[in-house]
Amino acid sequence: MKNVGLLATLVALAPPLLAATQTVALSVPDMNCAACPITVKMALRKVSGVSKTDVDLDRREAKVTFDDGKTTVDALTRATKDAGYHSTLVRVVK
Repeated sequence: MKNVGLLATLVALAPPLLAATQTVALSVPDMNCAACPITVKMALRKVSGVSKTDVDLDRREAKVTFDDGKTTVDALTRATKDAGYHSTLVRVVK
């Protein structure tokens, strides 16, 4: 019975142990003014696990660094959409 408890503990701890920092680039084509990158950046920073954002109006792109054990790309794109800016994954940055 002790083995079952140990196994359950290991399974519960596994996702945080396997989590890693990831950086992605998101296309945000609807940005068209100086305030847009600020709004997108604020929306992304509110997502749990996001540690860094860099939003470029000229390229209409947001680069986001996050803990993939705490959030997902879907949560990032949902955050920009909720702020009024559709976004899609362009690439994973290495």
